[in-house]
Amino acid sequence: MNYGKNAMQRRQQQLDAKSTKIRKKFVVAFWKVLLVCILVLGVTGISAGFGIIKGAIESAPDISEMDVIPTGYSTTVLASDGSEIATLVAEGSNRQYVTIDEIPKELQEAFVAIEDERFYEHNGIDLKSIARAFVAGVKNGFHFDQGGSTITQQLIKNNVLTEQWAKEISEENGFLEKLQRKFQEQYIAIELEKKVNDKDWILENYLNSINLGSNTLGVQSAAQRYFGKDVSELTLSECAVIAGI
Repeated sequence: MNYGKNAMQRRQQQLDAKSTKIRKKFVVAFWKVLLVCILVLGVTGISAGFGIIKGAIESAPDISEMDVIPTGYSTTVLASDGSEIATLVAEGSNRQYVTIDEIPKELQEAFVAIEDERFYEHNGIDLKSIARAFVAGVKNGFHFDQGGSTITQQLIKNNVLTEQWAKEISEENGFLEKLQRKFQEQYIAIELEKKVNDKDWILENYLNSINLGSNTLGVQSAAQRYFGKDVSELTLSECAVIAGI
């Protein structure tokens, strides 16, 4: 064997080249395995997502059988001469319905600005709000405290998915179950907007549904409770107060 300087250098170069080739092969193999794992996880995640959405849609209430108009109204007792004697109010029934024409435009706009600023633009769900809420939830350690619900979704939760909805939510233990319930709510909201196709009708029922403190249901009851007047008589500042509640 030649132990000369040049021979040793050539031998060292050969060993280095072989070592480099091995490292390159290892790196290539590692990235191939990683890519395969990412693809498998991606396909699994997409399949699970479709499964959640499919399950939410299949288990959702039939939109043709839904009634989102609020129920539970206060009862006014009148004397023989037509004067009011008393108003009877039970839990969940302190409500007096008013049409959208009786509700000041300023009050309508205040609720839209606070609760759902793109109400007149979306189809029942607000993708921007959903994305914002999701990002905030991820940053908060997958605690999704921020809501992305539209006025349409809130109307459904108030008048359709009430006690049953609350029970199902309380029984959910995992993130996927909560996600499925959210998809169901969003699906129903889209279907309701298709069925009704009238934003004023949705807003009218929403403003007659919401709880504005101490069993005060709807904006008419709120106007009478807090300001002693009909909702149609509210000033701009009074509209802002009620919307802020």
